[in-house]
Amino acid sequence: MRQTWRWFGPKDRVGIEDMLQAGVEGVVSALHHIPTGDVWSAEEITRRQQAIAFKSDGSTSGLAWDVVESLPVSEDIKKQSGLWRTHIANYKQSMQNLADAGLETICYNFMPVLDWTRTDLHYRLPTGATCMRFDLIDFAAFDLFILERAGAADDFPQEVIAKAQERFNRLHEEGKELLTRSIIYGLPGDAEAPSMEKVRANLAEYENISADQLRSNFIAFLEEVAPVAQSLGLRLCCHPDDPPFGLLGLPRIMSTEADYKFMMDAVDIPANGITLCSGSLGARPDNDLPGMMKRLGERVHFLHLRNVVLESDDVKGSFYEAEHLGGHTDMVALMKAALAEEDKRKTSNRSDWSIPMRPDHGLDILDDQNRQAQPGYPAIGRLKGLAELRGILAALSHS
Repeated sequence: MRQTWRWFGPKDRVGIEDMLQAGVEGVVSALHHIPTGDVWSAEEITRRQQAIAFKSDGSTSGLAWDVVESLPVSEDIKKQSGLWRTHIANYKQSMQNLADAGLETICYNFMPVLDWTRTDLHYRLPTGATCMRFDLIDFAAFDLFILERAGAADDFPQEVIAKAQERFNRLHEEGKELLTRSIIYGLPGDAEAPSMEKVRANLAEYENISADQLRSNFIAFLEEVAPVAQSLGLRLCCHPDDPPFGLLGLPRIMSTEADYKFMMDAVDIPANGITLCSGSLGARPDNDLPGMMKRLGERVHFLHLRNVVLESDDVKGSFYEAEHLGGHTDMVALMKAALAEEDKRKTSNRSDWSIPMRPDHGLDILDDQNRQAQPGYPAIGRLKGLAELRGILAALSHS
């Protein structure tokens, strides 16, 4: 497995020198400053490659941009409205420019309105470390009594609604603002969260889009872009919903193994693949991560390795992000299955036998708590996670 590290660009408080000291082999990055739907120009792609290739003192870093995360899919494409045809054409051009620059792997997602969703970005653990957490009661309090979304009461059991009402009644204004900011933080890499007005407007635009309709729009998108990716030698890998269950009345279509099987069968070419995120998929107790790697591994183009602690056995429940070896996913079994897949690819002489992986998220520990990096992306916490994953790799690969 090729060990990579996510970098949000020159404004990231975890820099090139930090990555070098962590011993990573490649970089995962994206051009977050370019508006979604616009073309990623060759000049902007080269500028990011150069930023990765050199340290702050001007000397070469020895690192390269390995994986694109993410080339975002616009809301117009997801809804098949507005400028969606123009945005698909621009997506194809961006893929062409990335391929021309030597990039081969593109991660993306098809989640409506919001990307990952948490209710607390700095949940304090007994050790003093902080992590990101999704609390179902807090989320219900936001949905029901802050956002006041029409129909929200139909999405929660009565006992959850009662607890949410009680919790909301105890929240002071600062607490309400903090909960709101955490939930609508927006896409990773964004400079700031979207406004409540924008969230409400975006939600309204999905009122008449069912899961089946969104899935149909997704397949239409893949039918356009996946053959282009195949011809360019690119690998597209869809990231799962995070968390992998319905929120805010929005459809979710990439939350289970069945969802991925449907997507791969619908556009059955090698370029149409998977980002297997053990943290996102692992937030559902009915998702079998090692089994998914065994059964779907041929089309896994990218691995996000992290862990979560589930606080209930419900499909839609509370969870918090854990140490990489400390949650409910059997990380040893998952990585063993990934190594077995790599061995199969070597036997088949696949050029992409080495699957890029990155330590996804991490706890804020030690000096991380002063650095205030992108939520979920501390320096030391991710380094600790990478070290633990390396230990598994070393043990499983030992002769």
